[in-house]
Amino acid sequence: MQEKIQVVKTLIDAFPFIQQFSGKTVVIKYGGAAQTQAVLKQKFARDIALMFLVGIKVVIVHGGGKKINTMLEKLEIETEFIDGQRVTSPENMEVVEMVLSGSVNKEISALLNHNGAKAIGISGKDASFMRAQAKDKEKYGLTGNITSIDSLVIQKLIDDKFIPVIAPIAAGDDIGHPGYNINADLAASKIAIALKAEKIIFLTDTTGVLDKEMQLLSTLKESQIQSLIDDETISGGMIPKVSACLESIDGGVEKAHIIDGRIEHSLLLELFTSEGIGTVIKK
Repeated sequence: MQEKIQVVKTLIDAFPFIQQFSGKTVVIKYGGAAQTQAVLKQKFARDIALMFLVGIKVVIVHGGGKKINTMLEKLEIETEFIDGQRVTSPENMEVVEMVLSGSVNKEISALLNHNGAKAIGISGKDASFMRAQAKDKEKYGLTGNITSIDSLVIQKLIDDKFIPVIAPIAAGDDIGHPGYNINADLAASKIAIALKAEKIIFLTDTTGVLDKEMQLLSTLKESQIQSLIDDETISGGMIPKVSACLESIDGGVEKAHIIDGRIEHSLLLELFTSEGIGTVIKK
């Protein structure tokens, strides 16, 4: 009986947060272990289904770098990274699109549908809703920077009660252009801004932003970020994620979250509990 009472208490504690976010748009950047481990994938799908059923308008933007690397290796196609970013040759771009749009995107969509959430997988090339230009063609090839997002395409899917699952590939301006490979963190940020989302959440393989004693910084204000970068408290792969968070809140998103996707039900713990589990960045 006590276990049953505890379940009810948990639901009651979550109820104010469910009320607060019902009807609001939340963009989730899905990557890391949460995207590759079978148990975590299933938990993620259940979390999204619950969010969907209580009225949260969920948009998912995913990566897939590890699967791209595996496929390139199988096909014996060379790949190169400069400053942590993939140099996307035309041969690489064909594989990037095949893996992201053809494999990862459809796997996520199918998993969500199986768990009771209506999902549709798309890329930025569909209806050309996400357009880009070369970041630096000589240096990075077909790795791009987003120039525009037609939010009406995504909003139409949301209004029709679908969860858009978006592969970060953007359309080029020329007929027959193969498209651009877009960093998934930055794509998620641009999409969140275009949709005027309430929140953007980045699922990562760390507990959040840590201080020099490796303790979690649960809340950060925009004004604190640069000093933490300057003294190398924030470094390496955390910098682009924090930069995407800053871009989001500068663009009107109320809060950006970096959470540990390796924790089961991390999304629900961050959204529906007062303590949360990761780092929230706000104005």
